[in-house]
Amino acid sequence: MSKILQAVRGMNDILPGEAEIWENFEEIVRDWLRGYGYRPIRVPIVEPTPLFRRAIGEVTDIVEKEMYSFEDALNGEKLTLRPEGTAGCVRAAIQHNLVAAGGPQRLCYQGPMFRHERPQKGRYRQFHQIGVEALGFAGPDIDAELIVMGSRLWGQLGLDDVRLELNTLGSAEERAAHRVALIAYLEQRRDELDEDGQRRLHANPLRILDTKNPAMQAMVEAAPKLVDHLGDESHAHFDAVQAMLRDAGIAYRINHRLVRGLDYYNRTVFEWVTDRLGAQGTVCAGGRYDSLVEQLGGKSTPAAGFAVGAERLLALWQDGGEAEYAIVRPAPDVYVVHQGEGAQRLAFRAAEALRDVGLNVLLHCGGGSFKSQMKKADGGGAQLALVIGDDEATALEVGIKPLRGGGAQRRVPFAVLAEAVLDALHDGGNNEERREANKE
Repeated sequence: MSKILQAVRGMNDILPGEAEIWENFEEIVRDWLRGYGYRPIRVPIVEPTPLFRRAIGEVTDIVEKEMYSFEDALNGEKLTLRPEGTAGCVRAAIQHNLVAAGGPQRLCYQGPMFRHERPQKGRYRQFHQIGVEALGFAGPDIDAELIVMGSRLWGQLGLDDVRLELNTLGSAEERAAHRVALIAYLEQRRDELDEDGQRRLHANPLRILDTKNPAMQAMVEAAPKLVDHLGDESHAHFDAVQAMLRDAGIAYRINHRLVRGLDYYNRTVFEWVTDRLGAQGTVCAGGRYDSLVEQLGGKSTPAAGFAVGAERLLALWQDGGEAEYAIVRPAPDVYVVHQGEGAQRLAFRAAEALRDVGLNVLLHCGGGSFKSQMKKADGGGAQLALVIGDDEATALEVGIKPLRGGGAQRRVPFAVLAEAVLDALHDGGNNEERREANKE
């Protein structure tokens, strides 16, 4: 016997039951996004590798270690499975002239991302993100709205242990001045830097501040702070964001070491974090990226956005949320049991006739006795069973048997089947409006 093939490590199957939880969650997310005026965009999973190198930054963990990149065998083009969604969304906006043609855009997307890293709880090689991108908005109001959006979603999911961390990265010029001071400080302590820190010292020193190495914590805590290099405009922008958050009743902590792992951020950056997911405690992260559109070849366009880790948020929701998340196998309205060749053909027609009026119908397949089929109908949670045997097929009739709440089985002509079933499902009331609603 050949070896059973398994999914790639860190790329997980989502099975029935769990997949229905995902669908429930995704519907909540779609309603939440519509409530803030965000419109869906769908972009390819595979993009040119230079897109991510230019957008994310050459000296980042994602580009250096984590991207799934390959060469197209047909034309030699270098391609990458998307490790994040912002770069592709911005590329699409530039390519299709969305902002210039239609003004500022609120865009959103959901889907899989790919990073080659060691799988652990909350960190997978194929994972899913909900992304929100606001293109063409320069003021602090959009920054605050993005943060408030997160707070509303946590509330809708019944989560009360997700907290906000906030920082500002200022402008490119202010970061450059801070970079000079930071390199000078770190040069004097080169021996205290780990391998990653020494490699990034001149290429991307800001990322050293985000180290998780316990031995470096005291050193980076004492490092020069970017806030000391901010000008009046950056201070005013950050102060305005904070004022709006206070007005909205959003609690936050300013974390001067919060720099984010992507090079395109400037000014406001934020993370929503929790202690309930161990080391992978960031549930949502984002900020402003005013230079990215121009960096990717478009016209200078202010922009901001965030991404939510779907697996992490679902883990929180299932573990402690107040919302309904139990695995519920959807029950059909009607289960069709049948025996005999003529009965099978009529059963097929009956199932389609009921689907035409908007009912969920499960047609038994695979044979078996009436007794075994009725057991499956009852166990599957159906409200009614349609019973069709040779006698019913010959008479062009169908038996209707209530499975919940009692009631006798009766036979009706096939021509009035849909009306009779709707009556049975709704206890014989006036079903004109219900039928129209089902058809719609």
